[in-house]
Amino acid sequence: MEQKKTYFISADIEGITDVTDWCETVPGGDGYEAACEQMTREVAAACEAILEAGHDVVVRDGHDSARNISHRMLPRGVKLMRGWACHPGSMMAGVTSDYAGAIYIGYHAPAGSNGSPLAHTVEYDLIKWLKINGKLSSEFTMNKLYAAGQGVPSIFLSGDAAICEMAKEEVPQIITVAVKDCRGNSTFNLHPDDACQMIKDGVAKAIRAQIPVPEVPEKLVMDVCLCRHQQVRSAQVNPNVEKLDEFTVRYTAKTPAELNMMREFIMG
Repeated sequence: MEQKKTYFISADIEGITDVTDWCETVPGGDGYEAACEQMTREVAAACEAILEAGHDVVVRDGHDSARNISHRMLPRGVKLMRGWACHPGSMMAGVTSDYAGAIYIGYHAPAGSNGSPLAHTVEYDLIKWLKINGKLSSEFTMNKLYAAGQGVPSIFLSGDAAICEMAKEEVPQIITVAVKDCRGNSTFNLHPDDACQMIKDGVAKAIRAQIPVPEVPEKLVMDVCLCRHQQVRSAQVNPNVEKLDEFTVRYTAKTPAELNMMREFIMG
């Protein structure tokens, strides 16, 4: 009999099927409640696959206030982390080596790309683009590195087609489900029920696979292009932040946790 394991789910909203406009991502916005319901359903589908395989699951609500997922709509036995933990893990707060794998639901294309009308990295009004070791990076990039730093493999991701493609470039064996394809300000979406079924099937496949922990580079050089030149002046308060030009700063970290902490500092 297979030993019982625990899996970690990090959930966002911009990569959920049908979510197309910023108003659908903020409390009080037109369509927000519907987006939260589908976010919950897609997370629940992933949870069902894990529970039916005899394992445990912890869900991290990682969007905005971190209070978007309806716990009562998740299967019984699922633990849900709500609110922010003031922790360098951010969307991955709580991940330790005790977890068998990390799963990402509702993820999206990064700032500096054209993969989604909601493309952004952390804060869409603060960051134009973020690169790690010279390569355009997403929230998945940083969260995958953080999980890897804890010895946890990233095994499944769902979201827009662009982030699925990026995830497979970074973690070739990861299982992905693209719930929508984005063009300009439009999204071509799977039916919500189809998205849930495909996520459930994909997660079931992922937890059966032997997906290795990605390698963490010895040096993590983060370049951040900020939206306002004032942010660069503020970031330079830290002597370890290097100014590259009027809008861009650089920081070199030794660990993913250090990288995350400096990212939050640079954003102010």
